[in-house]
Amino acid sequence: MSGKMRILTGIVVIAIVAVVSGVWIIRGPGPLDFAGGPKVALADYRAGKPTGVPAKLEKASLVERGEYLAKAADCMVCHTKPGEKDYSGGLGFKLPFGTLYSTNITPDKDTGIGNYSDQDFLNAVQRGKRHDGARLYPAMPYTSYTYMTDEDVLAVKAYLFSLPAVRAKPPENTLSFPFNQRWAMIFWSVVFNPDTRFAPDTSKSPGWNRGAYLVEALAHCGECHTPRNLGFALDNRKKFAGAITAGWRAFNISSDKATGLGSWRDEDLISYLSLGHAPGHGSASGPMGEAVDHSFSQFAPEDISSIVAYLRSVPPQPSPDLPATIAPIAPASHKDGVTADARGKKMFASACASCHGWSGESPVSPMATLTGTWAVNDPAATNVAQIVLSGTKRHTPDGALSMPAFGEAYSDDEIAAVANYVTARFGTKGSKLTAKDVAGLREQTAE
Repeated sequence: MSGKMRILTGIVVIAIVAVVSGVWIIRGPGPLDFAGGPKVALADYRAGKPTGVPAKLEKASLVERGEYLAKAADCMVCHTKPGEKDYSGGLGFKLPFGTLYSTNITPDKDTGIGNYSDQDFLNAVQRGKRHDGARLYPAMPYTSYTYMTDEDVLAVKAYLFSLPAVRAKPPENTLSFPFNQRWAMIFWSVVFNPDTRFAPDTSKSPGWNRGAYLVEALAHCGECHTPRNLGFALDNRKKFAGAITAGWRAFNISSDKATGLGSWRDEDLISYLSLGHAPGHGSASGPMGEAVDHSFSQFAPEDISSIVAYLRSVPPQPSPDLPATIAPIAPASHKDGVTADARGKKMFASACASCHGWSGESPVSPMATLTGTWAVNDPAATNVAQIVLSGTKRHTPDGALSMPAFGEAYSDDEIAAVANYVTARFGTKGSKLTAKDVAGLREQTAE
């Protein structure tokens, strides 16, 4: 080999090593790599069946099992536009580079998935590949669903195909170049989608493995609660450390004691997931509220317990921008305590105090209590502002509890003022939102 060829070969080898190393660095660990235990194929696992449905549904029909799994995967929330038929698509996802609309997954043959074979459906859910060969964007969380078993995916298909067909074509996506190039998702998937099914960890309990399957595959919790890397995939080096998703803050759900779930009791977590509220920790709202209403509240109690067991094992990840301690109850009188924004206080007095109370402990319902919540202790006030803008509606065993939306009634400047007052009075550190910040939040959640 000549000297020039040796140099050229060396450059090629260095380039390949650099590309492979770069991909490895960007991709990072998988969602279950932190556990470190030996994995086995599901067929070789003898300690139980972590996939599928809970024991009470094992003998149910395929459609009934699929219904449970579809709710566990929270399919309806993303594939249903408010006011439209269930699963008929058209819900817009605001992204920095345009809007992406969810697809119709009813069995309509022209606008839905009525022509999908079993293999087509498996390809879409586990690999992000449509019936026509086009690639799906990862707003469809197929990098999480890839861990679902074929059996569970096809049970979901059976359920969806049992529903009425709805003829509804979603709007065209408005993504800017180069994000509108679907073909590029082939390369993204090669790097970031492992295309592999769930493998139980034999060093962990059956409950832990069930929780891992529910959290990582079906409920895809990381899609909201884990930050993104340079390639817009999940950065599992910061697993469950929290992230901004769809204009809302999905808080830290790692085992960190200061800013995660480490200080929560098991019964608190069970209550929050099952009912959307935990005393002393607040109520679920926004996307998490929807997840509770349409998904977690439908889980069997033993599945909720398995989720809690799994979350307890996730290594602590701090959230440096959140306070290590939660603010105590505010004074009962409006005359006492912090008055960071006089206009914000005036607005709180007229529109908020009757339900939330001046102390932060609601005289109406525990679900309206502000004291102790992550939202009011977040100095960015993201969720406080979003709740004021959009309102919230929670379904409880005692009926629905609603907070009206004030987005139409108040200007961006007024909403910033009341959010700043709320975080200053009931939180550890007052926020400094501006009208521009609120306008940006509006834009991220507007349909």
